[in-house]
Amino acid sequence: MKKISFPSIGNRILKSAAGVFLCACVYLLRGRSGMPFYSMLAVLWCIQPYRESTFKMALQRTVGTLIGALYGLITIILEIYIVPVYDTPIGYLLIAVMIIPVIYTTVLLDKRNASYFSCVVFLSVTVIHMGDSNPFLFVFNRTLDTFIGIAAGIAVNSARLPRRRIRNILFAAELDDMLSPINERFTPYSKVELNRMMSDGANFTLATMRTPAAVMEIVSDINLKLPVIVMNGAALYDTKENSYVMAYVISGNTCSEVKEIVHEYGMNMFTNALCDDNLVIYYDELKNYAEKSIYNSLKKSPYRSYVNREPLPCDRAIYLMIVDENEKINCLYETLNNRMGNRLKIITYPSNDYPGYSYIKVYNKNSGREHLLRYICRENGIQKSVMLGSKNGNNSSCNINKIAKELKNRYEPLINPFCLFKKSK
Repeated sequence: MKKISFPSIGNRILKSAAGVFLCACVYLLRGRSGMPFYSMLAVLWCIQPYRESTFKMALQRTVGTLIGALYGLITIILEIYIVPVYDTPIGYLLIAVMIIPVIYTTVLLDKRNASYFSCVVFLSVTVIHMGDSNPFLFVFNRTLDTFIGIAAGIAVNSARLPRRRIRNILFAAELDDMLSPINERFTPYSKVELNRMMSDGANFTLATMRTPAAVMEIVSDINLKLPVIVMNGAALYDTKENSYVMAYVISGNTCSEVKEIVHEYGMNMFTNALCDDNLVIYYDELKNYAEKSIYNSLKKSPYRSYVNREPLPCDRAIYLMIVDENEKINCLYETLNNRMGNRLKIITYPSNDYPGYSYIKVYNKNSGREHLLRYICRENGIQKSVMLGSKNGNNSSCNINKIAKELKNRYEPLINPFCLFKKSK
């Protein structure tokens, strides 16, 4: 029986509860004046994962409230003091017609996203509270309560414990240990936390055995600012520019030698090569189940181009891949390692996705994440790099939630107030 796991209660949920309570406190401090319901609605709307989106939602709610309240006042004056048609068919027709300038005003101000809130405020004034003894007081309180909720939302979302920011270290995480099998994705918590810290100045990147195509599909919602180490340290890839920063290339003659050995064993080889700034995957005849399954599942990706022919002379091979049954791979690996192990980096490992099958991957001898980590540090003026989730240089079993928490603890550790007090003395 599959174990049921429940997600933890996130910061946004806790902040929402705190914002609602803060609105209630303000209401009590005002001598129970106003309508806290509207403050609480506004604060819930303004509590967002990122500080920037909080201010965006606050502005949206402010504009919507002001427009709705303004046209609500106009309608009150028209229906009660100029043409007494409140609660009549003509009155409701007037309300319906007034919806047009309400929405159109948001269009003129280029605040289309605020049109819904403008209509909500307008209708609450003209439909629900038009018959109040003092509808003008409701308009005032409705507007004031919304602003209280907006202020509470900004205050709660901006509240932070005192932390230091470590901006002179490059933090890198091994993607393969965190996301396996390949169809897993970052959790909402990790997305929010990683994006927040990177926008605040954290130097963070990923290292993976996978191609940029696989990385792009996984990190589409992660705002990585630094290039990613891909293909087991064979290349650096900029996910924002969709381009290769640098790559360790295998020469054409060496690729041909490897291919001859692979063909001696009756196997197919996938050659991952750069054509201009695009990764093209060349292959021969697909012979086994794993090869065909990989090809059929990945060929539709917009980030991959499979071509059934020999690489062009101008192509730059980044890495070579062979997948076959374990016994065959073991024999081929031994031969490749004996003949070319002094010139190439050759690794083999069993497949998690295809039991009974194993991979061989061949890289330039100089490739490696350590070299590329130093390159990133040098190019960005960073003092040193640290691999997250690793012990003695070897990554332990981990997941991306733990990596996000570890990055938070190491990038922005809490400031001990007692230490500050001692220093001040």
